[in-house]
Amino acid sequence: MYKFIQLSIFLENQKGNLYVVTDLLAQNDINIKALFLADTSEFGILRLVVPDYKKAKEVLEKEHYIVKETPVICAVMDDVPGGLSSILKILRDEDIDLEYLYAIAHGEIEKAGLLLHTKDLDQLEEVLLKNDIPLVPSELIYNAE
Repeated sequence: MYKFIQLSIFLENQKGNLYVVTDLLAQNDINIKALFLADTSEFGILRLVVPDYKKAKEVLEKEHYIVKETPVICAVMDDVPGGLSSILKILRDEDIDLEYLYAIAHGEIEKAGLLLHTKDLDQLEEVLLKNDIPLVPSELIYNAE
């Protein structure tokens, strides 16, 4: 109910590659809801959340991009100083080891969203809900355009 799929696209670290991917998605009427780019000297990993991840994956793979699906959870946090640290304190106290996180803006949330990934998403979901941290239902992501 709260997990949804993020796509990780492996890109050569070359000028203009991010434009090529985002333009390809735009040409195929795929809206990007969240984006995070991590890079090294030789390649980058572009993490995307889109409403129709299957279509996006198909479009990208047709152009020979390597695409991986990864489940993530989106927590809702207050957009105030300390909003992020209050969630991170809960995760630290509960011994949750995050692999990565990044922010998302979403009209349905009306607050800040925090995309989270860890090896045990079930435990993460349980801890967040137990501590009254609201989670974004996957249908809000998948049905949003």
